[in-house]
Amino acid sequence: QVQLVESGGGSVQTGGSLRLSCVASGYTDKSGCMGWFRQAPGKEREGVGVLARNGGIPTYADSVKGRFTISKADAKNTLYLEMNSLKPEDTAMYYCAAQFTSICFNKYPIWGPGTRVTVSS
Repeated sequence: QVQLVESGGGSVQTGGSLRLSCVASGYTDKSGCMGWFRQAPGKEREGVGVLARNGGIPTYADSVKGRFTISKADAKNTLYLEMNSLKPEDTAMYYCAAQFTSICFNKYPIWGPGTRVTVSS
């Protein structure tokens, strides 16, 4: 059974940086995709970026392009989200998710509990 656990959230000021981590356990299959999503208070969940587990270039939402970077450490079974130049509108609960198809825009059935990011002005 695949389980995901995020960490690294916190409170920062505008322009600050944070790095989120997502450790996947029980996820031995090297196919499929992983991604970061977020949900701000009172808003719907949105995608931040996704990455195929077997490599390739991450795909990002327009709102984070140039500021956020997704990477992975296969040896640690960990997905990262490096967030720079943070803005108050980045304030949200951030979730890591995984799925087992090769199309990274398919539905994600596996989710972590989330980690909260708060950016103050």
